[in-house]
Amino acid sequence: MARKQNKGHTNTGQRAQVSRRTFLNTAAAGAGALAFASQVRAQKNFGSRVLGANERLVMGIIGSGGMGRHHMHRFKAAGVEWGGVCDVYSENLKAGLEIAGPNAKGYKDYRELLDNKDIEAVLIASPEHWHHKHLIDAVAAGKDAYCEKPMCWSIQQGAEMIKAVRSSDRIVQIGMQRRSSPVIHEIKKNVFDAGVLGNVHIVRAEWYWNSGVNPNVEVKGDLDWERFCGPAGKQEYHPTKFRYWRYFWPFSGGNETDQGTHLMDVVQWMMGVDQPLSAIQSGSVYRNKPTETPDTFSCVFEYPNFLCTWTLCYTTNSWRNGWSICFQGDKASLFLTEQGYAIFPAASGEDNREWTVDLGKVADKKIVGGVTDTVPHTKNFIECVKSRKEPNAPVEIGHTAVRPLHLANAALKAGRKALLDKDGVTIRLEDKSA
Repeated sequence: MARKQNKGHTNTGQRAQVSRRTFLNTAAAGAGALAFASQVRAQKNFGSRVLGANERLVMGIIGSGGMGRHHMHRFKAAGVEWGGVCDVYSENLKAGLEIAGPNAKGYKDYRELLDNKDIEAVLIASPEHWHHKHLIDAVAAGKDAYCEKPMCWSIQQGAEMIKAVRSSDRIVQIGMQRRSSPVIHEIKKNVFDAGVLGNVHIVRAEWYWNSGVNPNVEVKGDLDWERFCGPAGKQEYHPTKFRYWRYFWPFSGGNETDQGTHLMDVVQWMMGVDQPLSAIQSGSVYRNKPTETPDTFSCVFEYPNFLCTWTLCYTTNSWRNGWSICFQGDKASLFLTEQGYAIFPAASGEDNREWTVDLGKVADKKIVGGVTDTVPHTKNFIECVKSRKEPNAPVEIGHTAVRPLHLANAALKAGRKALLDKDGVTIRLEDKSA
């Protein structure tokens, strides 16, 4: 493998920091953002033409790795034409261009793709340490954007991304497909808004997979490692770091932020909150060495009226393989998985405390499978690009969904409880001597 050095690449500065004043400005811009965005879009159009309902949308992709190519197939099936593919790794670029077709152009530098006036929107499927730069530059170039989750590498970056998007007239969807899931919407309306569960004081989010790491993995082809590192700064190269970038702190918050963004968004959405008071986390790399982010961890998030635990283990067998969320209320409990959901009523008895040794009878269930199918979310983005309406997962949702996970990672690294100030950006560590 040839590892090229990109000496002329300038986007390797340190990660941006946001002051309290900057965040408050962001919060002010975000308040009433949905209405504000609609007004702005009606007044200006940054030079992009307005698409008719039946017109084909021309898109470019930044980051055509495995997940990026998965999305390319879905977008293409929904009627999108791929006009450009950008990746710093030759094999990913080749594979992306094969999906895109003969009319698409290939790029190593994403800025050249953004300069292509024929491309009206971009799919950002790069590693998460690049999301901040790629999204801000995309909206500045007048492109609408579908940005993979986790939206940002840090809480500070998320605040900056909100400000940049809301200062533009661009449509931005974050790739959190549960926000477009009919089943999740049904649960919100018919269960939580209707008060079926009663008071919920404990929520359990869990994810179990048997997912390994190959320490002897090879990287064939041409990789521009310096350009890949980008905002992470200079990093020592190893094939494992590229192939499993999500498991290294400079590039990612690990599976804490990756998978946790999906589940904690549903928890906060259903429970009507947008940020925790505090978080603690314990975890380690028990098997998938030589990586850095834990392959097994457990967190506790404190909210004003309930606790939420978030547990992940990637070293298990196939029993209970996948994700689940359990909301345990004083009237009933809801168990949600990829297959669907079931509601279990409280045990019968005079004071609702009768002891039972099984799960009890199911009061309601919907086992349809494919709860997190990405097709509805993809279609929602395309429809919103054409209608200029707000998508199901705008930047504010992307930011609040990953915020508790960044807080938990801060607690893990410090070995102390991490508390989040009311401003939603300032993290304080609990003083053990107090």
